[in-house]
Amino acid sequence: MIERRLAAGRLHSLWRGVYAVGRPNVTARGWWMGAVLACGGGAVLSHESAARLWGIRETKTGHERERGRPALIDVSVPGNRTHRLRGIRVHRRTGPLESDRFIHAGIPVTTPGRTLIDIATELSPGELEAAVSQADKLGLLDPEALRLEVERHRGADGVASLRRLLDRQTFALTDSELERRFLRLAGRARLPLPSTQQVVSGFRVDFFWPDLRLVVETDGLRYHRTPAQQTKDRRRDQTLLAAGFSVLRFTHAQVAYEADRVVETLRAVSNRVSSDRTPDLGVNRTKSG
Repeated sequence: MIERRLAAGRLHSLWRGVYAVGRPNVTARGWWMGAVLACGGGAVLSHESAARLWGIRETKTGHERERGRPALIDVSVPGNRTHRLRGIRVHRRTGPLESDRFIHAGIPVTTPGRTLIDIATELSPGELEAAVSQADKLGLLDPEALRLEVERHRGADGVASLRRLLDRQTFALTDSELERRFLRLAGRARLPLPSTQQVVSGFRVDFFWPDLRLVVETDGLRYHRTPAQQTKDRRRDQTLLAAGFSVLRFTHAQVAYEADRVVETLRAVSNRVSSDRTPDLGVNRTKSG
């Protein structure tokens, strides 16, 4: 019966025992499902292929319904099973797959958390951060849930890379530590000592250079800040910009880990505004550094 349907063009072979029905043009989802079926019971789509199915990583055409066979499909299988199938990269798991298994779009696939762990060793830090942000944006899991997944899979490949990323995004300095570090960077940029905690145009600011009309804010410990917080910051910055001030924002992580970039930015902005100095700014001094 199968041979007759193959000859009649009603079935189209993808792998041994796996067929597309009715037409040979299979979407990426079709190929992904076929690859999982070809690897037998308990197999799940994983790694880069799982990331693309979840939307954590985009396909070349921007969506998972692209036509044509993916160049390589990642599938994870129980550790005692071996497969050599064209176009499929098989990953053998030593532990049970059931706790990391989910059905998405009808396809058995690793959970979003396990998928991020799997691809962490294959991506650059910037690509990994983008993938984590995309998972958060899609509502698949937030950073707090991802940290729990990281702890649950302690020892797995990729966990160290994700932990470094999460630690970097949630790194906290006390106000005094942050002030000391930032002031050292300002000194490297050859800026004079700023005033701190002054009221400028009705807002208390972290660092202020009156002669340069320059305000610097250092954002607190927030991996992703709420819309209300973002709106408040935008209004604050817009008001200061409308009053003629230059406004810069740096995160704790930037001050701690990207010192050279902070120094370069401070130097470039101070050079740009140094020729536009105004002595009377209507500033209420409450505390000076």
